[in-house]
Amino acid sequence: MAELARREDNLTASLLTPASAADRELTEAARARVAGGLAANTGRAYQRDWESFAVWCVTQGRSALPATPETVTEYVTHLAVTPTRKGTLPAPSTIERALACIQSRHKKAGLPLNAEFARLALRDYRKERSSAGHRTRKAPPAELTVLRALVDATDPATLVGLRDRVVLVLGFALMGRRSELAALDIADLTVSDDGLEVAIRQSKTDQDAIGEVVPVPYGSHPETCPVRIVRSWLASLESRGVTEGPLLRAIDRHGRLSGTPGATMRGTGRMSGDGLNQIVRRAAKRAGLKDAHTYTAHSLRAGGATAAAKAGASVSAIARHGRWSDKSPVVHGYIRAADKWRDNPMRGVGL
Repeated sequence: MAELARREDNLTASLLTPASAADRELTEAARARVAGGLAANTGRAYQRDWESFAVWCVTQGRSALPATPETVTEYVTHLAVTPTRKGTLPAPSTIERALACIQSRHKKAGLPLNAEFARLALRDYRKERSSAGHRTRKAPPAELTVLRALVDATDPATLVGLRDRVVLVLGFALMGRRSELAALDIADLTVSDDGLEVAIRQSKTDQDAIGEVVPVPYGSHPETCPVRIVRSWLASLESRGVTEGPLLRAIDRHGRLSGTPGATMRGTGRMSGDGLNQIVRRAAKRAGLKDAHTYTAHSLRAGGATAAAKAGASVSAIARHGRWSDKSPVVHGYIRAADKWRDNPMRGVGL
């Protein structure tokens, strides 16, 4: 027993030796895994934010890592008076993201960072913008009447029109993020007698890529029924020899589908999030909607959630279907938008 205890003490002592240089190293493969752990869009945005902060620190003779509370506060103040590429001052959310990036870098490095003063400076900037008449820009929700107008502005007899209908109706019915829609493959969809099952392999709230299958029932109107429209699109793809790969694809000016013989696009032609935004925006312009340029793919997600709230769906049901947290302020915002008229305290008072 004494010999065993001695061996355990020796092992413990060896494990408690100071970390060597090798203990602080990461191989290229490990670095790639860490980088891959960030969502692609978030990773690119954070990289740009960090590089901008690091360059600013060099020009100011300051340290980026570790940064002091004063440095971060000065950087927030700098961003608040620095025009963007469009020549306008940045939205508070843009500065918020930059601040979150800096805090994230420090957290990953195991370094403390007190950003209280920086957040107070950002709060003051928000109030200043609000007093000047700036409002938070949000894509308007494409509620049911708007969705029908968007759908009516597409021609299902054409390949482009049919694809655009899929984007519009499926985005609405899934309450889908544009990244989720763009990532869909044909294999992610299963049509049954009950409706459509859509496998979302990864989303903003599922960074570990556990995945989720979202059920979408048949609609009452053929022109806006997500199941019928998706079935028509899948049949159209199959008739062109496309049975796998991206569900939503680019179509060239000659009406040829990417991934088919003669198409001018290279590769699979998977549509990007920006491409989906353009589809919604073009449909809004053709439909003659007011402020058509403000509609985006997010309008479909917001519209689906708002329509569900108006129909009496519970917060938990909407959150689960749209892959939000039950406590998400976004979901509760959609509920409030529906309730502000339905449950208005001035309704029925006799005015």
